[in-house]
Amino acid sequence: MIKNIIFDFDGVLVDSEILVAKAYVKYMQNFGIEIDEKEFANFAGKKTVQVIDILSQKYSIKDKEKFFTDIMEMALYIYKNELTAVKGAYNFVRNTKLSLYIGSNSTQDRIIAGLQRVELSKYFKPEQIYSFDFVEKPKPDPDIYLKAIEDNNINKNETIIIEDSEVGVKAGVSAGVKVIGLTAGGHWHESRDEQELLDAGAFTVTNDYIKVQEIIESN
Repeated sequence: MIKNIIFDFDGVLVDSEILVAKAYVKYMQNFGIEIDEKEFANFAGKKTVQVIDILSQKYSIKDKEKFFTDIMEMALYIYKNELTAVKGAYNFVRNTKLSLYIGSNSTQDRIIAGLQRVELSKYFKPEQIYSFDFVEKPKPDPDIYLKAIEDNNINKNETIIIEDSEVGVKAGVSAGVKVIGLTAGGHWHESRDEQELLDAGAFTVTNDYIKVQEIIESN
């Protein structure tokens, strides 16, 4: 019987991955580089510094520090003004009776701000939020999830992780927990194949939080 859920944050609770993609697209236009937002689906789950490194090398952007600063400022503005909950997430969180946690490659301060923006903060106390600044190795290493499990004496067999990226699914599987792949976020465009989450180890994939509830009840 499932008693605990550990959510990823970006793309699972808040529809932020698509907003970050918008920031990158807008910024790259400054260099005369036109990129489709869909390209950034490949970076879902990665830390910003990793994405900056990849793009800087690919497009010969020399000042990575300025690139990082500019992107963070642009993304923060969009995040504060346009962030919404992933479709179905609010009702799911509000109605569930299970113990809830967050395990994310984002920072705790950013997660808390995002939860407040989409009115989910009352369902997650700070001690229920685990972020990459709590551990040495971010996802795809399992450290974030293992810390949440160990700190709260969680039984892995009574736990489900919900993830939206290959990186996150691999982290959850490596932690020894069943992972549901969720494709409800705006970054899961129609031509993106959910098979990538199954290949990463998710035991099932859905784009609907109602189905998530059904899956949890059957496990």
